[in-house]
Amino acid sequence: MQHDKILILDFGSQYTQLIGRRVRELNTYSEIVPFNKIPEDIDSYKAVILSGSPNSVRGEDVLHPDLSEIRGKKPLLGVCYGAQYLAHFSGGEVAPSNTREYGRANLSYIANSNQLFKGISEGSQVWMSHSDTIKDLPDNAVLLASTNDVKNAAYKIEGEETYAIQFHPEVYHSTDGRTLLENFLVKVAGVKQDWTPNAFVEETVDSLKNQLGNDKVVLGLSGGVDSSVAAMLLHKAIGENLYCIFVNNGLLRKNEFTDVLKQYEGMGLNVKGVDASARFLDALAGKSDPEEKRKTIGRVFIEVFDDEAHLIEDVKWLAQGTIYPDVIESVSATGGPSATIKSHHNVGGLPDFMKLKIVEPLKMLFKDEVRRVGASMGMDKNLLGRHPFPGPGLAIRILGDLTAEKVRILQEVDAIFINGLRDWNLYDKVWQAGAILLPVNSVGVMGDERTYEKCVALRAVESTDGMTADWVNLPYEFLQKVSNDIINKVKGVNRVVYDISSKPPATIEWE
Repeated sequence: MQHDKILILDFGSQYTQLIGRRVRELNTYSEIVPFNKIPEDIDSYKAVILSGSPNSVRGEDVLHPDLSEIRGKKPLLGVCYGAQYLAHFSGGEVAPSNTREYGRANLSYIANSNQLFKGISEGSQVWMSHSDTIKDLPDNAVLLASTNDVKNAAYKIEGEETYAIQFHPEVYHSTDGRTLLENFLVKVAGVKQDWTPNAFVEETVDSLKNQLGNDKVVLGLSGGVDSSVAAMLLHKAIGENLYCIFVNNGLLRKNEFTDVLKQYEGMGLNVKGVDASARFLDALAGKSDPEEKRKTIGRVFIEVFDDEAHLIEDVKWLAQGTIYPDVIESVSATGGPSATIKSHHNVGGLPDFMKLKIVEPLKMLFKDEVRRVGASMGMDKNLLGRHPFPGPGLAIRILGDLTAEKVRILQEVDAIFINGLRDWNLYDKVWQAGAILLPVNSVGVMGDERTYEKCVALRAVESTDGMTADWVNLPYEFLQKVSNDIINKVKGVNRVVYDISSKPPATIEWE
């Protein structure tokens, strides 16, 4: 089945992926490409959206794509920088704003009989984020909407289906942002809303059958959402020809190796568990630099995985749970906030000695779509609802060097924290949570004795995609109970702190 496609040109905004996800949530397929890599097959796209950007259209570093095959030929929506770009290069004037246009605003004027704002009323809240403003519209533009501080909040170029808005409809703070995007996609561009999880499963399984035939495929399972959903799609397509390997690197959560293996047994997957804990810990001995730890774990994992893959006769494919944000980041050309991939993502990082072809069934899906696809296949909601867990595991939550004793301490602390979140019905309200073992000892008193033991930090964040995150305001009573349990039950810990830093400026992980 051929789906209508929306092209999103990325100018480096932190919100670009959010535009893509919002379009997908409207059951419409979107693709994100750098502004300077417009696809040659532009006719295959039904409409185009220009993202925001940290750059200015007035600066020397103006991001200047060739829109000659798009303007007037395809429905076009410019968002923030996109709106200023269209105004600036169509005869309008963009100038520095007298007031800082950032945060919530309300629409004070909406033009009548306006398709883009159909169903949106004056007073609707929108989210601004720009230091420039459109002072004068181009001569062939008509005003569509204003706020009290921003006269030219939205406009349309006459004679073409080109629309522009100086606010961000993709963020939650824009109350009717979803309606506006749907108006553009459906009412203006005439897009069919048929991109659904069920359709994805059906089409992907058919595609995998054609691609793989009777070939054998090996997949490294992590126990996480992405690799598990990838495994189920492949299992539906090729059954017993899928060989799954679940490696215990000794840095998993408490009992995770045995618990996850049991869970996979219930899913009918062909899974082999490999306990390589000692091999990983030996390789990590004495290493305290975060990047060195990451690279060591990646190298040893590939060695272990390669040893196991060689035991399978005639395997031809390696399956990976790569998802769309990883792909977008690996081709970013804008120097935006998502331009750098963490080394442990390993996108395209297969060593030459593993002569296997790559299959990536999830590479066009965002994280929330992966979960919806898994749900449509009837997968366990507890598995699909699992918090993200870093590839290097507890290694980057133990600051400094690693020892088996430090891993034991952190596994015990982490288990008390995570189980506590579940017991208090807080787990599903948190995007990611974990404990960090700090490289400091602190003085304490236990019984009548003075102690000098480890300090641990607890971290829980709310997020939609991990690019930005806020710390979670967990109940004091909960934190008090968890802190008491950790100090009383985990030998070697006498102090617990709670991390209340947001991202940015702090990252979610400490290393």
